[in-house]
Parts: sequence; C-alpha cells; structure tokens
Amino acid sequence: MRFDVLTLFPEMIQEACSHSIMKRALDSCVIDINTINPRDFTLDKHKKVDDTPYGGGAGMVLMAQPYVDAYESIEKTDKSITLMMTPQGEPFSNDMGRELCKYSQIIVLCGHYEGFDERIREIIKPKEVSIGDFVLTGGELPALCIIDSITRKLDGALGKIESMEYDSFEDGLLEYPQYTKPREYRGLLVPDVLVNGNHALIDEYRKNQQLERTKKRRPDLYEKYLKSQ
Repeated sequence: MRFDVLTLFPEMIQEACSHSIMKRALDSCVIDINTINPRDFTLDKHKKVDDTPYGGGAGMVLMAQPYVDAYESIEKTDKSITLMMTPQGEPFSNDMGRELCKYSQIIVLCGHYEGFDERIREIIKPKEVSIGDFVLTGGELPALCIIDSITRKLDGALGKIESMEYDSFEDGLLEYPQYTKPREYRGLLVPDVLVNGNHALIDEYRKNQQLERTKKRRPDLYEKYLKSQ
C-alpha cells in the first residue's frame, strides 16, 4: 500500500510514522509513505499557496494551482483513490477502512486555513472524508488517523500480540474489558472467569461484555449489530 500525502507540513506526517507499528510497517515494506508539499509547485516566488476569498470573509483559502499541479505530479497506480480531509466529508468508519484496503495507492489531500478553493474539488474529484463533527487546524491529523487505521488492517502490519481480531468495531461491537497482572489492585480483582482456564467460558464472558458495553455506550452500534444477526 502506498500513501501519497499532499501537505504543507510533511514533517508532521514523516515524524508520526517513524514510531511503533507504523515504523515497522514501513521498514517491512507493508506500506510506503510519500509526502508532496504544494509549496514546491506554486508559481509565487514567496512560496505562497493561499489568498483572500472572493466575496470577502475571514481567513485565507488554499489556491487551486499549487494543489492541482502537486496532485498531477503524482504517478497513479491502476488501483488508486484520492481522499480529501474535510469536515464536510463522509464520516470515516471501520467499514470504510476495509474498503480502502482494496486499493494499492491512497492519495490524501490535507487542507488548512479556511479550506480549499472549490476548483480543487471540481478538477481532482476526490472522495471527501471526515473523522468527526469538529474542526481542526489542518488535515494532517485526520490523514494520520486514517493511514494508521488502514495500515493495521494490512497483512504483515501487526504481530500476534497486536492482533486486531477483537478490536472495537471489527465485529460490529466495542471491545471487551481487558486485564493484566497483578490479579488484585486497590481492592479490585480480575474476574474469576478470566483465570480459570476454561476458554469456552472466557469467550462467552467476553462476548457478553461486548454486548453489554456496546448497548450502554453505543446504542446505535448495538441496534445495527442486532439487525445484522
């Protein structure tokens, strides 16, 4: 999987991907991450990539020319998709992450300031994606969230210890509670069922905990899960 990220702050992407699972995925060639800075494509001698909005208003708008030229400089694969990080986009989900894993290349556009000149959307025609109903100062953090989520699903990215089989959302439910040593801490005990060695009972306990936790914390997911059964 190759990620090409159009960003004004490539060091944010590079630094975040140089640790932990992401670094291992890079080192083992499960993924490749390339950053492209639109400032390198601007025609302005001062490397300017934004300007005031037509019609007036606060803030600055990202100019079409640097972003479109930067995008067009990327060599596309046959199975490529382009994402635009924007609060106006479709909410990202685990199911969307699974679908995106089918591509060999994901190009990500990271915005800033008051957003993109609309002609960037019209020319590039990206899939617009949001990570939630809130606004951030730029698209790098949302891009990293999506890159991380997708990378975890790729063969070879996780070791046995970090298996995602029981992660939240993988089966439509939230994850069950987890415990480790010591058995007792500040008067709180690990449930007996988890230490009795009966794996059938353990599986039943964990499934019940998933259902209970999802019903309480995410009734929307719980109802969706019941309908799918």
